[in-house]
Amino acid sequence: MLKKVKRYLRDPYMALGQDLIKKHPNWMSDKYYLSVLWKTLMGYELDWKNPKTFNEKLQWLKLHDRNPRYTELVDKVKAKHIVSDMIGSEHIIPTIRVYNTPDEINAAELPEQFVLKCNHDSGSFEICQCKNAFDVDAAKKRLGEKLQQNFYWNAREWAYKNVDRKIFAEEFVKDLSQDDLVTYKFYCFDGEPKLALATVKNEDFWENYYDLSFNLLKFSHGSKNSPTPLNKPAKFDEMIDIARVLSRGIPHVRIDLYESSDRVLFSEFTFYDWAGFNTFDPAEWDMTLGHWLNLPKVK
Repeated sequence: MLKKVKRYLRDPYMALGQDLIKKHPNWMSDKYYLSVLWKTLMGYELDWKNPKTFNEKLQWLKLHDRNPRYTELVDKVKAKHIVSDMIGSEHIIPTIRVYNTPDEINAAELPEQFVLKCNHDSGSFEICQCKNAFDVDAAKKRLGEKLQQNFYWNAREWAYKNVDRKIFAEEFVKDLSQDDLVTYKFYCFDGEPKLALATVKNEDFWENYYDLSFNLLKFSHGSKNSPTPLNKPAKFDEMIDIARVLSRGIPHVRIDLYESSDRVLFSEFTFYDWAGFNTFDPAEWDMTLGHWLNLPKVK
């Protein structure tokens, strides 16, 4: 008890906020919540009036850049239609069905191979490569639990707040099921790609950053670099062009793409990389990306 009293006397603003985050996070304003979370995770006060680093500016954007269009772009169902109109349907993984609840999912109506996903968050998916071996009830349970969660509340990533939550089935793309699949993520600022992140998710997850000539950049952002060189993808220049088109008119967005066989496939829009809470090594890259990010004027 004495320890708790001392904590409140030392910094009542922070102590109260940390307790509310644990017990009643939804009672806190976005600014208060992010201020407390920032100091807890990053170790220093967030300068809301004069943010300089990339991570700081992402927090600022959560509060001040609330373009209703972003809600449609992070919606994985609606984004497909938008992107198809912008760059062509050949870059879209076709959607088979859209469901309001997991109980609507009927595997008998789906092909032998398919993928189930939530449209409103990050990482909620179930892959079926053989229906006889696929536990559809377990998949429905897991996705149903995710469907109950508003992804916005975790780190106040505003674009996700008002997404109409759905589950959807999309076509299974064999290339995208490989353990060593590379995802190419383009960091775009005011419609201009500045660098690309290549990620591989396998038993030894790694990430490499490249400039737009595919030269390896000597920094990391939460994960280690690949132990072996990565060949420049055949469609890399086309990916840059696609990222440029899709990011037009947006202060900052990350455009995630795949190279599948002989075509580029759209993955998703990401507005708040790692929710703006991941450190750079070396730290000066946080300032470099922050310099590229021009904050819009607040009305």
